[in-house]
Amino acid sequence: MTFAATILTLYPEMFPGPLGISLAGRALEEGKWSCDPVHIRDFAADKHRTVDDTPAGGGAGMVLRCDVLAAAIDHAAQSHPGNPIIALTPRGKPLTQARVRDLAQGPGVTLLCGRFEGFDERIFAREYGGRSIEEVSVGDIVLSGGEPAALMLLDACIRLLPGVMGAASSGVEESFESGLLEYPHYTRPAEWEGRAIPEVLRSGDHAKIAAWRKQQAEDDTRLRRPDLWERHIGVRVQSASGARYEKKDEGQ
Repeated sequence: MTFAATILTLYPEMFPGPLGISLAGRALEEGKWSCDPVHIRDFAADKHRTVDDTPAGGGAGMVLRCDVLAAAIDHAAQSHPGNPIIALTPRGKPLTQARVRDLAQGPGVTLLCGRFEGFDERIFAREYGGRSIEEVSVGDIVLSGGEPAALMLLDACIRLLPGVMGAASSGVEESFESGLLEYPHYTRPAEWEGRAIPEVLRSGDHAKIAAWRKQQAEDDTRLRRPDLWERHIGVRVQSASGARYEKKDEGQ
């Protein structure tokens, strides 16, 4: 059975890239796996093929639009309905060798590569879109886009396919510079598939927006990456002199 890799990206020319040589390249020629890079821009609805927009609530950079992403994801899901859909993002669950082995034993994978400030948060709302998207991080680092991470994940999977190679090597984790995961992003349209941008981001009150984003970042980090949260709390309770004191309330 061929392991089918579909990559949703703004730079399809990056694939197969380094996976077209050496062991992975030979495996590709032998039909052990297939590589199908899909251009996200092909699913834009306007004449300019727009895929991004400014962040709701203000801020630097651009955010990938949920409507364009959904169209690309739905296309891939129809082509390979049995393949898991994975978004490469720094706030995702850390990729492990156990997860790689699970993926390598399956029919393939669809990888969603982000750019700019990332994805509109609503793309991950299963209660409305019905899409099951797994968020995965390849390490506590920041890349220019999800493509290098996709290449890393695919390389790890391909090496485990029958007749390609043996066990994969372990990776090294680094800490986030901020110590927290980033808050969720939103952009136009203001309402999509029954889910609206949080009202605070449309209020124009920059103090409230900053407070909301800080709370969201802390909540996401505590729930998604308790290891990072513990380190963050440890830094926060250290006094200016460098001495440490015992917290009275873990919730503070």
